[in-house]
Amino acid sequence: MLLAACGGEAGDAPPPESTPPATQPAAAPTPEPPPAAPTTAPAMYRVRFETSEGDFVVEVDRSMAPNGADRFHQLVSDGFYTDVRFFRVISGFMAQFGINGDPAVNARWTGNTIQDDPVVGSNTRGTITFAMTSQPNSRGTQLFINLVDNVNLDASGFAPIGRVVEGMDVVDRLHAGYGEGAPRGAGPDQAQLRSQGNAYLTQNFPDLDYIERATIVQ
Repeated sequence: MLLAACGGEAGDAPPPESTPPATQPAAAPTPEPPPAAPTTAPAMYRVRFETSEGDFVVEVDRSMAPNGADRFHQLVSDGFYTDVRFFRVISGFMAQFGINGDPAVNARWTGNTIQDDPVVGSNTRGTITFAMTSQPNSRGTQLFINLVDNVNLDASGFAPIGRVVEGMDVVDRLHAGYGEGAPRGAGPDQAQLRSQGNAYLTQNFPDLDYIERATIVQ
């Protein structure tokens, strides 16, 4: 997903630093049946991310974005984020993740999007938000953590689901050396990541930080 203009593919867009985390729509093979619809998550819950840079904890508040909170709970419970790279980290903007390292897993989730939530919170530093394309109801598996206040994203429909409550210093250390992704920059290409998985990143972007595992802790 791109944050291209906070969304998909597209023509003229703001400079990368101001371009919202978006997801690039991808053509998908026909895999096994898609996952079931998410069930209702707890009103509040926490997720611990164990990463190559250390641990951080996110607290999700379902009242901020019910559909997003339910989907995130489902993905974490499913183990979706195990060995997932922070493939788009832009200093002074955000850190994006959520494309699985196994192409078969990505294929299973392709097209399995959720309904938009109204924007209740604001994209301030430390908040976590689903990436999306420019189309409505396009949130899938990708999220980003705001490294600074990006309140300009609020008006574009990016609804935060929670915030980092422990370990923001870890998030700040995530490798940002590759910058913006292809085609705007020299970083990873989302389509190739979806189709080739972590093998593509290991070969071409070996310094990316990654999630060892994410677990619901409360």
